[in-house]
Amino acid sequence: MEDSSAATQPSPIVTELPRFDSAAVIGRSLEPPSATKFRIPMINWALFLITLLTTTMAGASQTETPFSLLHPLATFSALSGGLTFSIPLMAILLAHEMGHYLTSRRYHVDTSLPYFIPAPVPSLFFIGTFGAFIRMRSVPRTRRAMFDIGAAGPWAGFVVSMIAIVIGLRWSQVAPLDTSQGGLDLGNSIIFWSVARVVLGIDPNSVNVNLHPTAFAGWVGILVTTLNLLPIGQLDGGHVIYALFGPRAHRIISRLVWVGCLLMAVIPYFLHLNFWPGWLLWFVLVLVLGLGHPTTLDIDTRLQGGRRLAAWASVLLFVVTFSPVPFSITAPSAAAPTPDSDAPSYSVMYHLPERTPQIRPLAARKTMLYLGPCRGACLRAFL
Repeated sequence: MEDSSAATQPSPIVTELPRFDSAAVIGRSLEPPSATKFRIPMINWALFLITLLTTTMAGASQTETPFSLLHPLATFSALSGGLTFSIPLMAILLAHEMGHYLTSRRYHVDTSLPYFIPAPVPSLFFIGTFGAFIRMRSVPRTRRAMFDIGAAGPWAGFVVSMIAIVIGLRWSQVAPLDTSQGGLDLGNSIIFWSVARVVLGIDPNSVNVNLHPTAFAGWVGILVTTLNLLPIGQLDGGHVIYALFGPRAHRIISRLVWVGCLLMAVIPYFLHLNFWPGWLLWFVLVLVLGLGHPTTLDIDTRLQGGRRLAAWASVLLFVVTFSPVPFSITAPSAAAPTPDSDAPSYSVMYHLPERTPQIRPLAARKTMLYLGPCRGACLRAFL
């Protein structure tokens, strides 16, 4: 059965009904949404504008003239300095969610417009947002439609992230390597290290890079792509695994990765290695959201041809964007260690001029984000 007819014709293979709360919802899920005049609800507009403000405040707080909530009128002009971070970050989040939304509309799946989530205190949650999401009110009828909808978001966001990284790295400044002082480390990934080496034209192991806010926004976009592609539950990666392997394999993989989130925090802790406590948050969050996956009407028709290759490419995208320790704190060291030329380290920093007059490097396999003493203490408590 072709996907183009799946929205209007009954599936020839109906083995299990979708898991909905009522028969009324099931009936609505089998019908294309009624043709109504397109409009953006006020709540979506409000959340978008508030998130644009908080991400701009977050970007401005990392410049020479940060925006102050205590003196909003006196420091209002400082917001312009945060646009080089907030605009690319909002573009990445918007591309991701619109990838889901437009593909859902193509398959006549009832889906909401994106809801952006502003961070309440940009000075603490230093990217100014918790991301965005859409609500799927009905379930795609086929595994092929489920894959297209699930994979469209990460790939759309990834493309915009790469554009931001390339442009931002071209605007970044290269400095001599110096690892004598610590700071907040941003975890590296295969794709970020590779692109940086090509764009900068120099071995990233041997230098520090004063990372431009646009490049940092692209780095955040890569992290968003990774977290959404986790093959768990109803995350985008869960949709991909369900479509590629079916419901039984999805249940097994989802539970294994869920346990893996716990192990990525617990094992390094007992081995006295760097780890990201955020994996514990994801372990609990995924448990709350559920490890299962809604069942499509047609669960037996497998992905074939180009879609199957695209599904494996999505799995590969998760691998090349993955960083086991996205954030960590490195203490200052008395002497600068010699970088290992054979290890794929990446000494990049996001420099805040007014608070860090000296360029400070990072340990191997890390990307450095420099913060002032006050914000550094807050982040230590948060991370």
